[in-house]
Amino acid sequence: MPAAGGRFEVYIEGEMVFSKKEVGRFPKYEEIRSAVQQRLKS
Repeated sequence: MPAAGGRFEVYIEGEMVFSKKEVGRFPKYEEIRSAVQQRLKS
């Protein structure tokens, strides 16, 4: 979903799992894959 201010954030079911603004970089594929796998387990 596009966001204002140049932010890049990844949400899973409404919960933010990654924020470029907080970390200062784009996520690695493995980070997003891990977040999705953790969400599927719960």
